[in-house]
Parts: sequence; C-alpha cells; structure tokens
Amino acid sequence: MFTTIFSEWTWQNVLVRILTSIVIGTFIGIDRGVKKRGGGARTTVTVCIGATVIMLLEQYMEILYPGKFDITRLGAQVISGVGFLGAGTILISGHQVKGLTSAASIWTSACIGLMIGIGFVDGAILATVIWIVCIHVIPFIEGNVYKRSRYMTLYIEAEDGKSITSVSKFLKEKECFIDSFDVDKPKAKGQNFQIVTTFKLPKQSNKEEYLRLIQELKGIVLVSEI
Repeated sequence: MFTTIFSEWTWQNVLVRILTSIVIGTFIGIDRGVKKRGGGARTTVTVCIGATVIMLLEQYMEILYPGKFDITRLGAQVISGVGFLGAGTILISGHQVKGLTSAASIWTSACIGLMIGIGFVDGAILATVIWIVCIHVIPFIEGNVYKRSRYMTLYIEAEDGKSITSVSKFLKEKECFIDSFDVDKPKAKGQNFQIVTTFKLPKQSNKEEYLRLIQELKGIVLVSEI
C-alpha cells in the first residue's frame, strides 16, 4: 500500500516533500480558519514546513555524516516544542476552556510535517484525510450521544450561600445523582458564587425543565449548560 520512493535523497523528492507540506499545512489551517478558530493557515503551514525541514536536515546529516547523529533527536524536539506553541491558542474564559482543538491541530500539523520530511508522503496524506474526516464527523456523533445522555453539567451563579444550598437540595429532592459539585467563592464584593456541577438525571427527565426550575430558585442569577 505504501511506497518508499519519496524517501530517496534526490532534489525531486526534496521538492515534493516541501510542496506537499505546504499543501497539507494550508489545508489543515483553512479547515480551522473557516470556523474562525485559532491556528489558521499561516500558522499550520509554517509549522508543517518547519517540521518537514527538520526531518530533511536529519536525513541530510545522516547521509553526510553516517552514524554520527541520532536521526530521531531533532524530530522528538519538534514534537515536544510545538506543544508550547499550541498552548498559546488555549484560552480559559470564565468556566470554559477554548482552543484545545486548535492546539491539537497545530501539534498534528507538526507530526504530519515530520512524516513528509522523512519521505512517508503517502502515509501523511492518508493521515490528513482521516484526521479531517474525523474532526467533521465526530461532532455529529457526539451531539447525538449527548442528546440521549442523562448527564448534565451546569454553570450556575448564585448570590449567596443559601442559594448554593437550595441548588444542592433541589437536585437531591429530584433524585439526581450528583457526580461533582464545585463552588468558587467571590473574590470581591458584588460578585456571585460560581457553581459547576455534573449530575445524572432520573429516567424520562426533561433537561430544559430542570434548567428552568433551577433558574427559578431564589438567589440564582445565571444557569447555563456546559
């Protein structure tokens, strides 16, 4: 299925590898960019080309000075180093974490670049196609599974400690299984208590109804499902 013809050290193969990394890096970046996510085409194509060049350098060093270098060392540094770049796309906004997929996309772009750089071009193309299909299909599967799930995770803002107690009491009265119930106290006057809770609803329960009932509890300022 796979071929090693692109692994041979010729100027044609070097050119094919670099051009392939440009195409794949751009493709990955555009897929993120059209969704207005972090890690657009300029970032991913740069990361992909950089990883490809590193592997080209390693192969060149092995040809020029055989047996004197560990051909895997630079590639390993790319995999770990790109993690810091990806971390820059992760944002913590209130009670939500955003940018994890963008960070993973940058890291994946680097890994695919390493595959291209060493000449495993057809494998890199296959990996890209499978990855793109997965990140588009999996959300639909997740959505269908989550709709049928009886678990809920809520972010709640409450005015005082009594309101927190009323939320906990409400869930127990409704026979909900509370998996977690985390409370952050306000750091300054005028701020609300923040609750993040995950619980399992009884059978045949309506999620929207639970959201409405919790919102109507005394002292509850905000309720949103995470």
